[in-house]
Amino acid sequence: MAKLFRVILPVTDIDKAMSFYGMVLGVPGERVSPGRHYFDCGGTVLACYDPVADGDGLQGGWQHHPRQYVYFAVSDLDATHQRALNAGCTIVEGGIQSMPWGERMFWAKDPFGNPISFVDEKTLFTGTPH
Repeated sequence: MAKLFRVILPVTDIDKAMSFYGMVLGVPGERVSPGRHYFDCGGTVLACYDPVADGDGLQGGWQHHPRQYVYFAVSDLDATHQRALNAGCTIVEGGIQSMPWGERMFWAKDPFGNPISFVDEKTLFTGTPH
């Protein structure tokens, strides 16, 4: 069985990304290169990546599709929502919502336009059990 161990998010300012995600996730993370800052998210690494700061250049740019969210499970969704607002997130889709499949969550855009989402860990839906 494969294990997801890293997700890369494109950013245009690695220091701003370090500050933003450190505030929202509540952990400082670790700078691993001039343009990469890693955050351990329960065994999967969120890698904020500034290709220019790393010397890789833009090479045509890089953006996620508007509906291609990176989802984080959190223990306190309301507190995370407030931290996201304080850190500069743009909340989309009307704030915290309850989905028909049972998840309680909200969607946002980070300061770099990346689509991110936070889900109450007590309501996670990972598919129908077999």
